[in-house]
Amino acid sequence: MASLQSIRRRIKSVKNIQQITKAMKMVAAARLRRAQQAAIANRPYAKKMAEIVENVAAHVGDFKHPLLESHPGGKELFLIIASDKGLAGAYASNVFKEAASHIPDKGAADLITIGRKTEEHFRNRAYHIVKHYIGISEKPTFETARAIAAEITALYQSGEYSVVHIVYTRFVSALNSVPEMFQLLPFEGLSEKAASAESEDLFSEEDVAADSEMDESDYIFEPNAPEVMGYLLPQYLITMIYAAQLQAAASELSSRMTAMSNATDNAAELNKKLDLQYNKVRQANITREISEIVGGAEALK
Repeated sequence: MASLQSIRRRIKSVKNIQQITKAMKMVAAARLRRAQQAAIANRPYAKKMAEIVENVAAHVGDFKHPLLESHPGGKELFLIIASDKGLAGAYASNVFKEAASHIPDKGAADLITIGRKTEEHFRNRAYHIVKHYIGISEKPTFETARAIAAEITALYQSGEYSVVHIVYTRFVSALNSVPEMFQLLPFEGLSEKAASAESEDLFSEEDVAADSEMDESDYIFEPNAPEVMGYLLPQYLITMIYAAQLQAAASELSSRMTAMSNATDNAAELNKKLDLQYNKVRQANITREISEIVGGAEALK
């Protein structure tokens, strides 16, 4: 049976951990509110960008652009967005599983990783990482999305890659997020099917419903549709990357808040069990001491 001293040490240790997890939960909750607001605020812009690019694509005819070219026989490039830090439940591991399920062969795919955990996970498993970004998973900015888009554009235009995918986590609610993948390049299909798939990933059902009510004939292209399309494609790439980063940031913080909430509750439950164990040991010790006193008194008679 454990001694009273060892149980007291465990109780003190669990209480300290409980204070830490409670503080981390509160910090994650505060950051989640900001991240959720940012993701929601970005949604109309990203939705409208996808809608406009789809509309322009329907009017450009035989249009050529480096981001529309196909490179048969090239490798696949994956942009994988996860976390810099742990203590977020299964958030990062779910992203890794989603990415691994779509990578056919380590030798046929290269990775660009966002997040320290992402880089460590795939490097330790012998995947080839061409670029990694750390320190931005919780607080993505449009400038970092622009830098990532420029890197992807340069790699794709080199002709080495046939397709570019992005793997991220779509934020649904504070209790639910879904790891997903969609194709970034080439922009094949900016077709109705592709656009609807991207809308399903990055936008809410209400946004998709609103899209269906738009009248495409309202657009006038100046100076012309092909020139507008040439300008919009790079912007579209940046917008999709930034939107995915915002969704991933909100998902990471919600997962961390939930994990720390569960850890705090578990610590409270463990403290109750330790208090009960402490009282039982203390009572047993008192009973033993009383028995020894009574036995000693009887022996003196």
